[in-house]
This record gives sequence, structure tokens and C-alpha cells, in this order.
Amino acid sequence: MEPTSAQFHENVDKALHDADLQTALHRVDKNFAARRTAAVTAMPEFEALRDEAVRIKDHTLDHLDLYLETFEENVIASGGQVHWAATPEDARQIILDLCQTAGARTVTKGKSMIAEEVALNPFLEQHGITPVETDLGEYIIQLADEPPSHIIGPAIHKTKEQVSDLFATHHEKLGKTKRLTEGSDLVAEARDVLRPRYLEADVGITGANFLIAETGTSVIVTNEGNGDLTQQLPRMHIVIASLEKIVPTLEDASTILRVLARSATGQQMSVYTTFSTGPRRADDPDGPDAYHVVLLDNGRSKLLGTAFRDILRCIRCGACFNHCPVYASIGGHAYGWVYSGPMGAVLTPTMIGIEEAHHLPSATPFCGRCEAVCPMRIPLPKMMRHWREQAFDKKLDPARQRVALRVWAWVAQRPALYRRLTGLAVRYLAWRGRPLGRLRDLPLAGGWTDSRDLPAPQGQTFSAQWARQRQGNA
Repeated sequence: MEPTSAQFHENVDKALHDADLQTALHRVDKNFAARRTAAVTAMPEFEALRDEAVRIKDHTLDHLDLYLETFEENVIASGGQVHWAATPEDARQIILDLCQTAGARTVTKGKSMIAEEVALNPFLEQHGITPVETDLGEYIIQLADEPPSHIIGPAIHKTKEQVSDLFATHHEKLGKTKRLTEGSDLVAEARDVLRPRYLEADVGITGANFLIAETGTSVIVTNEGNGDLTQQLPRMHIVIASLEKIVPTLEDASTILRVLARSATGQQMSVYTTFSTGPRRADDPDGPDAYHVVLLDNGRSKLLGTAFRDILRCIRCGACFNHCPVYASIGGHAYGWVYSGPMGAVLTPTMIGIEEAHHLPSATPFCGRCEAVCPMRIPLPKMMRHWREQAFDKKLDPARQRVALRVWAWVAQRPALYRRLTGLAVRYLAWRGRPLGRLRDLPLAGGWTDSRDLPAPQGQTFSAQWARQRQGNA
């Protein structure tokens, strides 16, 4: 996927004027945020579990080399093989070589953001191998030739009518001539189309929510069962995952699983939680003959020991997306690359560069909701501020913005002048906002007032109120 993060403002304008997208985005709060609140409220120990999950991931990152080596040893002991990929190019080539070794013509795929990160599908197609997405959301966007717009709901930007149109267009050649309008009918038709593809596939490729060091096991969570069919029916199962998916023990994975589904979809657990350890044994009734794990770095190891280390705790639940007012207004495609939302605003610059992605860390009101709901307590606003500082130092922001910040910093370092100027500004804005108490236009604030009114200040400045309160308590 070619990044378009540098065109963020143009992407946002397009998203805000896309009526279908705006209709679809209204589902985010209803389907995800509200359900998370209900699930967390019903679990008194949720905050303690969050603390334990953070401890597990921090410990793992402190000893990442040890647990990765242990994982490889146990995968080999179970009959599988681990492949190390430093770059997306390495990962693509390893998977292509494995598919060609298996004589693959068709590959079924479970949902995998890492596969999106390395642009696996177009690469396989270029070499004569047909990838078939089996997750319903991923299947929809594959038909639409679009990237996912949400980390757990890839097609959340599509309305039911758009999905109906896609199926009518692409399934007609398969004998499906009736245009369907009901959600259950669309799901049934997708299932009918995809079932034969599972049986035809030579290789199955999945991602991994966790990799367990003590057993050499990969874990996936799904709600459709497509992941099980993808990894059990073909002759070869390939797992593609990034280094930080490792956890030390089965017990550690179980702990994090308890916060994952609740944070992602508001479920106690996903419908399917599947553990895969090596290829089929002699007495197994099913399973692949070969099991391979491709471990991707792509710059992650360089984040250890930096201000961005904590993003490696991310378990891809999507809670930060579901509670972000910016994401809820513009969707995922506006961010211009694989990862969107608050976690994407932190992770994307590490992979495509702050020069390309410097707009993303500024796409936040710093309301703090993302950090508040993150099950791994990742300080996303703090890390976005670090990126803003780098963008400022590299002079990537507009000159007018840099000058304004320098002026503000100069004034802020002179408290008496700061209090006087802010007092004058409050009185002026309050006068401008009469009699309605709001401003319909304001110089230098057109980005806000072009689309909404700005509430006029009421009362005194914060500094004045703070001083008065301190005097009252003295």
C-alpha cells in the first residue's frame, strides 16, 4: 500500500464530505464503545487485569531476545519452522518461497494486519498466486480493492447497500444473480462463495494475536471460524506475526485474552480462540502437514529503549479507534496507511518516517480517551507529543505554525505578560461573542469556525480563577 499520509488534509476533506462514510461511522460508538463500557463495568477485576497485562508485556519486552529464541526452539521441537524477516521485502519473499515450494496456486488468508503491513496480497498476485480473504470484512474490502479502515472491523466504512452492490457485481459470474438486501442473506452468500475456496487452497496464511514462548504456539481469535478452516484444511499453514506478539506462557496469554475481547468488541471472549502448535501429528485427524512462522521486525526492535517503546505493548484491540473523536469523524483511510487511529498516529511514523506521516500525531484533540480505554495503558498522547516535537525540530510544520508556537513560548515564559494578554483576550472574545455567547468567525481560527461556532469565554481566565481559589483557601 502506497502511503498517502502526507495528503492527510485532503484525505480528511474527502472523508468529511463522503455521506456513505459518515453514515457508516455512526456505528462505531454503538457497536464498539458502548459494548466495551458494559463489558468492563460487569467485571470488577478489570483494572487489576490491565495492570497485570501491562506487567506481562513490559517483562516480555525487557527480555524479548530470550523469549523469541525460546519460541523458535519450541516451534522446531513441535515439527515447525521459524523464519526471521527484518523487512517487509524479506517477509514477502519468504512466504512466496514457501508457497512455491508447496506448489500453491490458491492461498486462503485469515485476517492479518501484518500481511497488510508487508503488502502481501499484491505480491502473491504478481507471482501467479491467488490470495482469498476469508474474514468477512477483509473479503468485502478485497472485492472493493481497498485497504482496511479499522484494525478489527476492516469494512466498517461500508454501508449495507455498498456491500450489496459489491456482491451483486462480483458474484454474478458465480451464478448469484439475485441482489440481496438483508444482512443475514449477504453473510450466507459470502459463506456459500467462500466454502469451496477453503477446500481448494494449497496454503493457509493467518496472523497471530499471541505467540507463546513456552510451547511454540500461535494463537488467533476470531468470531467467524474462518481462521480455523484457513489453518487446518490446507497442506501448509503459514503464520505471519511481528516480534512483539510474543508472551512467555499460556497463563500470560490467558490473562491478556481476558482484557482483549472486552476492549475490542465488548465480548467476554471471542467466539473462537484457536491455539496451533506445529503441524499435524500422526494420530491427528486433521491439520496441515507443514507449519511455518514468519517473524517480522520492520523496525520494531529499534523502538526498544526509545520514547516509543510502549507502543509495542499494543494488542490490536482497536479500543483507541472506537473512542477517538477524530477517527469517528474521518474513518481510517484518511490516515493514509495501514494503521490508523491513535495507535496508527504513533506507529506509522516509525515505519514510513515522520517526514511522510507528520500530520498524524497532530490529528488529536488530546482528550486522553485513547489512553483511558487502552487495556495495555499505552500513553498514546505522550508519544504523539514526542512525534510533534520531532516534526517541529525538522521544520515539517507550516512556517506560520512554527512562528506562532515560538511567540506563544516567548510569552508563556513571562508570567506577568502572559496573564495580562490572556485577560485582554478573554474580555475581547467575550465581547465579540455577544449576545449569543459564541463566535461565528475568528481570525486565525478558520479551521474551527468554518464548520462550527466557537464558544465565547465566560468569566475569568484559568490563571485568575486559580489565583482567586488559592487566596480563598489561604
